[in-house]
Amino acid sequence: MTRRALILNNAYMRIDSYLYQSRRLAEELALLGVEADVVANDCFPALVEESGAIALDLPQYDFCIDLDKDKYVPYMLEKAGLRLFNSARAIEWCDDKMTTAIRLSGEGIPMPLTLPGLLCFDPSTPIPPSHYALVEGKLGYPFVLKTAFGSLGKGVWKIDDRATFERVLERVKCTPHLYQRFVAASSGRDVRVIVIGGEVVAAMERVSRGDFRSNIELGGSAKPYDVPPVLASLCVKAARILGLDYCGIDILEDGDTYRLCEVNSNAFFGGIERTTGVNVARAYAQYICREIYGKG
Repeated sequence: MTRRALILNNAYMRIDSYLYQSRRLAEELALLGVEADVVANDCFPALVEESGAIALDLPQYDFCIDLDKDKYVPYMLEKAGLRLFNSARAIEWCDDKMTTAIRLSGEGIPMPLTLPGLLCFDPSTPIPPSHYALVEGKLGYPFVLKTAFGSLGKGVWKIDDRATFERVLERVKCTPHLYQRFVAASSGRDVRVIVIGGEVVAAMERVSRGDFRSNIELGGSAKPYDVPPVLASLCVKAARILGLDYCGIDILEDGDTYRLCEVNSNAFFGGIERTTGVNVARAYAQYICREIYGKG
């Protein structure tokens, strides 16, 4: 019996580090006897019929690896009975950084002090001075302003003063956003930890010499990182709470405390493979096959 898988890509993402994901996963699945179709999410693979039923315009697949962040199609695929890696709910929770913080709150996961941004529905309405003062009083300068949705370090600003705050907030006030305490000890440096199936499989320390953001896509460098047990436990716990089969967790070192910064449900793994020599694609493919077929 033929084993078949769907790998669902974003229709508009064309950068090499993103396309590498689906290509390598398809290669590793093939070695495990699974034929994988890489499909861009622009073909309406699922829809709600007038009868109210979910209809799939897809061949018969055993599972789907969802590398997109669209939440509607994954929920429809799941409702139609297709197993997703990651689940639609897990992707939705991670795609929204504020929702991630809320889901992890109260669970013993240290994070930077985080404030939800006010959402403005009228671009012509000015932000009241009291709002600026409240944020300044809670966080002081500098602090970090982030859009709730975004990746590759985009939509993240270090706010050093009121003038910068006013300029950036005017730009994003109609977009979901949040504010976080700036962890100076980790400026330009963090640790990326890959968790698959409840196990840490690889980690690297990322460093930028010219930016407070450490993303490799923004020019940061990386080296392998030996994850201590306390950090491994923290990352595995966060992945479990969020219901993730696979994720990349970004960790800040704040003195003698680790603070979870972000969780990425479809974290790029090309950089960490090159840095550590760990075949992340193979580990993920093997985990999926064990879940679906009982062996990897």
